[in-house]
Amino acid sequence: MTSATSVHTSKMPLSPNWSQALPTVPDARVKITEAYAAHVARDVFFWAWPLVNMYNRRLAFSKFKEFRYAGPLLEAPLNGLTMLTDYVNPEERNVACPNQDVVYGLGLLALDVSPVVIQVPDFGDRFWVYQIVDLRTDSFVQLGKMHGSTPGFYLLAGPDWQGDVPKGITRVFRASTRTALAGPRIFQDDTPEDKRAIQDVLTGIVMYPLADYDGRMKRMEWSKLPRIAGAPPGEVETRWVFPEKFFDELPAVLADAPPLPGEEARYAQVAAVLAAAKDNPKMKQAMIEAAKDAEEKLVTPLFQFRNYGQQLPHHWSTISNESAFGTDYFTRTAVAKSNILVNSPDETKYFYQDLDVSGARLNSDNRYRVTFPKDGAPPVNGFWSLSIYNEHHFFVANAINRFSVGTKNKDLKVADDGSLSIHVQADEPTDPVQRANWLPAPKGDFSLYMRAYWPKTAVTDGSWTPPAVIKA
Repeated sequence: MTSATSVHTSKMPLSPNWSQALPTVPDARVKITEAYAAHVARDVFFWAWPLVNMYNRRLAFSKFKEFRYAGPLLEAPLNGLTMLTDYVNPEERNVACPNQDVVYGLGLLALDVSPVVIQVPDFGDRFWVYQIVDLRTDSFVQLGKMHGSTPGFYLLAGPDWQGDVPKGITRVFRASTRTALAGPRIFQDDTPEDKRAIQDVLTGIVMYPLADYDGRMKRMEWSKLPRIAGAPPGEVETRWVFPEKFFDELPAVLADAPPLPGEEARYAQVAAVLAAAKDNPKMKQAMIEAAKDAEEKLVTPLFQFRNYGQQLPHHWSTISNESAFGTDYFTRTAVAKSNILVNSPDETKYFYQDLDVSGARLNSDNRYRVTFPKDGAPPVNGFWSLSIYNEHHFFVANAINRFSVGTKNKDLKVADDGSLSIHVQADEPTDPVQRANWLPAPKGDFSLYMRAYWPKTAVTDGSWTPPAVIKA
């Protein structure tokens, strides 16, 4: 008998008569039941949740007419981006699990409107990577220090673009969807000196429609952008997916992201149900109720890191197909719900933790220690960090304005035996060594999150995993 593991890890062979299944679609003349419509609705709500999430972010950016800062948030017109000039503000609530190791940029791409040029300045020895993903949150670009990318102009094009590539473009990256997102990430030491040093290179990170390309490197003085008051920060991530609106938005979303190979029948079934419900309010309501049920029972539990992923020693978990989800609907939705917008595995490896070594929930009522033995820090070519988030996967202000520790910190104290212990607790340690290595815990339940940027083989092949979180 074939083991369950081998079935899961091997590719399913195509049917001998595969071509006969396509492009046959459901017969639109056939009456369908509300129960069936609800069944299809529940399924599509789960697998299309990340696509609708991304599409609604594009709609939000479509309203922006200038580059500016709105409170802690970045605003830019479609097909442009705005850069921060320092670490993300801890009050940010648009994207869960931000980090405070890099200076971020953000822009939404409408590739059906125009191809886009994105500039890469000369970063010198500084670590950098541009995350650029499509509507499915899959990466379609390789731009970063680990890829050996050179300074220059790079063209981002949609699936339908048939134009000529202008002289001077270093490389063209083509998305399979019409909507995409760009998020440059530039490493910065947590020192005043490096915060000053990074400013000049940041001005060379610019993105604009192809019509604005003239072969000359443009610059933006990000520090001089307008600043307006933003909405008061909430506790949870901005909500982007609503069951009540989901099926009205879905046709445009699926048109934006044509089916992947093997998804044709799935798309056709959804289209048939949407057509049947168009003039049937009762059926439409049954679909909405099914979506609400899916949100509560399927999607929401995936916010907790411990509910998905590859299970590692000491209750850590990880994934290995980040930003390359394809038809792995479960992992794609889990990541989109808990910490959307992750880098490719050769760019960043992520490790998630909700529990201490005994399996108890991490909570600020306790003190914890995470100890890396001598030469036992994450093996990376770039940098590593250990971040801390509250129960909603966001930063909470603390007395020393510290939300992560790692390569960026130049004052961490190594023990005589070469080990490095990070002390995770709410109260300030009295011991000066522990104080130097203190990661302040927010009130209540919290999660730890380890990043290994440009990971070495030991990280990507699983031979290195994070140390236990020990209750002191």
